[in-house]
Amino acid sequence: MAKVDIELVRRVLQRNEIDYETISQIVGDLESELSGDEEVAAGLPPVKKQFVILVSDPEKKFADELFTGWVLQIPEDRSPLEVNGQLIRAAYEFNHSKKGAREPAKTITDICEIVSPKILRGQSIWVRTKEPVLVVRTDNRIPLGPSEADGEDGDKL
Repeated sequence: MAKVDIELVRRVLQRNEIDYETISQIVGDLESELSGDEEVAAGLPPVKKQFVILVSDPEKKFADELFTGWVLQIPEDRSPLEVNGQLIRAAYEFNHSKKGAREPAKTITDICEIVSPKILRGQSIWVRTKEPVLVVRTDNRIPLGPSEADGEDGDKL
């Protein structure tokens, strides 16, 4: 899709002698779509969100290994345990669309990378990293002295 400057759109609409009120409404709609804040455009207060990291652990061995995951945001009042189901519902909706019929989402990776933000917003999910990021395990401690600098994992500061 081509990217067009909003000011260019405004000038083209003015040249075609469209009334100022209609131009303002169209430009406002474009700006709200670009910002992705439909709640603000509709006059609703923005939803408070919490971050969730969805980790891909296909072999169920979350230990000393590196894993990949995606950073998501969900409404603050939703349980993070619902994220997987919401992503799957978004995939079903996407797969029934024209684009989804050509290139269906078959995995969680596909959902995060190719499903449109509009469909994900419908499920109250905002994907912040389309490509998976590495997740590193930590014991959440800071060594108190040089004798503790070598942790259980052999990590050094």
